Amino acid sequence: MADPTPVIDDLCAESEELDRLVAELSPEQWPLATPAPGWSIAHQVAHLAWTDHSSLLAVTDQDAFSREVEKALATPGDFVDNGAEEGAGKPPARLLAYWRAGREDLADALRAAPDGARFPWYGPPMSTASMATARLMETWAHGLDVADALGVTRTPTDRLSHIARLGVRTRDYSFGVHGLTPPFEEFRVELTAPSGELWIYGPENATDRVTGPALDFCLLVTHRAHRTDLALRTEGSDADHWLDIAQAFAGPPGGGRPPKGAAG
Repeated sequence: MADPTPVIDDLCAESEELDRLVAELSPEQWPLATPAPGWSIAHQVAHLAWTDHSSLLAVTDQDAFSREVEKALATPGDFVDNGAEEGAGKPPARLLAYWRAGREDLADALRAAPDGARFPWYGPPMSTASMATARLMETWAHGLDVADALGVTRTPTDRLSHIARLGVRTRDYSFGVHGLTPPFEEFRVELTAPSGELWIYGPENATDRVTGPALDFCLLVTHRAHRTDLALRTEGSDADHWLDIAQAFAGPPGGGRPPKGAAG
């Protein structure tokens, strides 16, 4: 069984990097609009805090988490936005403190989880490593939204390995959420890491293949960039179709980002 410690450590590092972006923001900067329609920087941080809190309940108090699921089922189209809206209404200092405390409590709970533990979620149950990976993926993606709002370019790191692996593992989910039958054969995925290392998934003799920068693949599967703006290449019609629908997150597909310049 894989040791979840590395991904938990990387989750903490990703959170700290985002924290450095928002820690010194002025009150006038927290309401700045991000690329997510209707969401400010405050909404982005509030969403992370809300999801960390839900994750903590899933790990430590499954009865309480079940009640949260019931609330979500009562308003399935609004519960994520409602959580972000409620948190965004807090004074920035309180919101920042709430996010910091919640993510630290979650990291501690994940580190203390017994081997082989599985936790309930809004989708399928998750292992400790899967829970930490999902939180890292969201922290990175929403951190990009914050950086975009501030006009900051973040330097990618090899922490993306966790997100890339998640993007590959959710291939079948991506087809299924669109009502499609996933391809039977595995794909070959070869991604160049920020460090220059090559990350490889799938059999060498696969007919369908995806190659390109790991950063671009992670941007694609988190819907932070449109495919036409990325340097990803495919061989095979199934792999080509996958890149049109790929997503590493649970829930409905959503609209994704338009191509650069489309809105202008």
